[in-house]
Amino acid sequence: MAADEPLMVLDDKGVVVRWSRQAEQLLGRAATEVVGRPATSLVTDAGTWSGPGAEPDLGAVLLHHRDGRAVTADLQVRPVLRPDGSVVWAISQAPEAEAATGGTGAAVLEALFTESPVGLYVLDTELRIVRANKATRTTSGVPAEQTVGRSLTDVYGLSSPSAIEAIFRRVLESGMPAREHTQLSRAKGKSGGEYGASFSAFPLQGPHGTVLAVAVTEVVATEREKTHSRTRILDAVRERVGRTLDVVDTCQELVETLVPGFADIAVVEIVESAVRGEDPPLGPLGRDVPLLRAAFRISGGAHQAQAHPVGDVRSLPSSTPYGQALADLQVRVLALDADTPWLTADPARAEAIRASGAHSLIAAPLTLRGTVLGLVSLYRTQQADPYDEHDVALARHLAAHTALCVDNARRYTREHTIAATIQRHLLPPCPSSQTTVETAHLYVPGNAGAGGWFDTFALPGARVALVVGDVAGQGVYTATTMGQLRTAIHSLAALDLDPDELLARLNDTAKLLAAERTALPPADPMRQQALTASCVYAVYDPLTCTCTFARAGHPPPVIAHPCGTTEIPDLPTGPLLGSIEGPPFAAATVKIADGSVLALYTPAILPTSPSGATGDPGPLRQVLLHPDRPLQDLCDDALYRLGNEPRPGDAILLVARTHAFPPDRVATWELDHNPTAAATARAHASRQLAAWDVEEESVYATELIVSELVTNAVRYAAAPLRLRIIKDRTLTCEVHDSSFTAPRMRHARTVDEGGRGLFIVAQLAQNWGTRYTPDGKTVWTEQALPPQPR
Repeated sequence: MAADEPLMVLDDKGVVVRWSRQAEQLLGRAATEVVGRPATSLVTDAGTWSGPGAEPDLGAVLLHHRDGRAVTADLQVRPVLRPDGSVVWAISQAPEAEAATGGTGAAVLEALFTESPVGLYVLDTELRIVRANKATRTTSGVPAEQTVGRSLTDVYGLSSPSAIEAIFRRVLESGMPAREHTQLSRAKGKSGGEYGASFSAFPLQGPHGTVLAVAVTEVVATEREKTHSRTRILDAVRERVGRTLDVVDTCQELVETLVPGFADIAVVEIVESAVRGEDPPLGPLGRDVPLLRAAFRISGGAHQAQAHPVGDVRSLPSSTPYGQALADLQVRVLALDADTPWLTADPARAEAIRASGAHSLIAAPLTLRGTVLGLVSLYRTQQADPYDEHDVALARHLAAHTALCVDNARRYTREHTIAATIQRHLLPPCPSSQTTVETAHLYVPGNAGAGGWFDTFALPGARVALVVGDVAGQGVYTATTMGQLRTAIHSLAALDLDPDELLARLNDTAKLLAAERTALPPADPMRQQALTASCVYAVYDPLTCTCTFARAGHPPPVIAHPCGTTEIPDLPTGPLLGSIEGPPFAAATVKIADGSVLALYTPAILPTSPSGATGDPGPLRQVLLHPDRPLQDLCDDALYRLGNEPRPGDAILLVARTHAFPPDRVATWELDHNPTAAATARAHASRQLAAWDVEEESVYATELIVSELVTNAVRYAAAPLRLRIIKDRTLTCEVHDSSFTAPRMRHARTVDEGGRGLFIVAQLAQNWGTRYTPDGKTVWTEQALPPQPR
């Protein structure tokens, strides 16, 4: 028989269900006369072993041989889990080395559980206590037999119960011991203070190496261990506090780290102006300076002991330790009881202190370079030891680190506020709606952004430009760069460039700005920020009901058709603005039905995937399934779907509902390419303007403009010629020819007979320019019209 094969196997009632050949040889009994009978019938001295259900043990047992004599055997009992979930008990002989000791192993084990001064627990695979020695009562206050079936974290109040349970679980899974893990602990079974406890865990393995249980020792920590515990608290604060650049979040991180490991109650109050990002006042703090209660935490999660709710703003009474700590910027440590005299100066805090049972207080000011940022108040209640001088020294370090983190968050808040203000003033207060395009927008500033922008503006020929862009980065530099690019787009649009050409010129501007950054001194923070930006530029032409798009690393727009379907057009994309290399920019023209809605947006408006990337426009398409709704309702719906999660940048949505241009407000004529074309054009323009009831002065100016433009086209260009007049908010005249040569304005001398045509046009028109098309060019002018009576 294998050395690890049991003599016999018993079920949960102590009945023999398996009998080995070695057992037959040991007791002279065949399996047929033993299987199915209680195992106690085999024991001569039944008092020496109580069968399965007893604690796993090792010792000499007198067994009854078939011939009547007694046989001494050192037996071991271990549980065996069957595949069906039931448990049977394997009875094995102890190894010869153990047997040779005459049962001293049992004596050693008994001594550990009865005489050892070190606390000892045995935990099963569910981390429940199956046995505890007498020494555990000293620290837990619970008799050993009353701890059976409970978890160790139910017997002790540990500073981090989940961490210690995870250690025990790893011992079970890996079979590797874990030594000297110290935590602050208090006994739940008796009154008393908090102390350091060092736990070690060792696997208890069966014959096959399977971990059957975990042995846990508990030793009361010495002052060295307490020092280690304080060091771990300081390390935890340095690791966890200051991970965000938000003042209130930083304060909340501090109280969550300190409770319950270092304090039972923690309160952080911050100078209100510092929360808004303003410079903190110099110490000592004035009596009337208000503080905001930024964070509060109490052990156990109860909030009944709060003197004031989180978010409350008030000044602190000067005749209290809190006020004195803010006055001389020194840490205060005090014992608290019902007769503490200063409690009458702050009745609300006095009531909260009595309700919580707090008996020890540390008040530590948050100071940095002579300025006062706030105050940290730490309390211990009846179940913890009072604060001592070592705890005060630790509190100073905690306050210094927290003050630095709060000041970093304050500075970020200030810079973010300035950047948001600059951005808000650089953006249009409301994108202007044109005759053929009505617009609405959604703008949600991001915590990590200040470079998003949007715009709409009119172009010659009743066209409308729509722009949405986003500069990478955050802060003032990002906001100013956004303003520079937005201004450049307006300047380039005035040249009437095609969308792809406009983005190419805008990219040149971005590269120039990036080169200027690299030339800054090395210490300038702006030099460290790479300049990249994305942009989508669209031009809607209501006369042809088309929209031409060009993209620079920006997500494509969503088009909602009047029938209720949505579409994401397949548009080419160019590189990000500021890129030195990349494919050339390209444009694509899409037919747009009357009543369609165009949605241009930044990536932050889209939901964030688990990987942190954005890009699923599904929710946005759901918003646009009913494009006939008011545009502002569509923006509000998108906002509601956005949620409150932090966004990676500025969330911008620009929606535009398109309409065809009214046909009765545009007139087009084909002209013959001969000297009489100018007179014919003047006659057409005069009759049309009279039909539109345009005032006489504008009619006269338009006749001169049309005459000069057509004359130039006949003289310098080729057929076909076409005249178009558009009456919108301005009066537009367009003369198209098949030449690609651009006209230029000359300053004629006094004796010259010609050369004054475009000069006259520039004087009469509000604006003029040239737009190129695949079959030629169009020279256009715009004239202001007097406001129409409503």
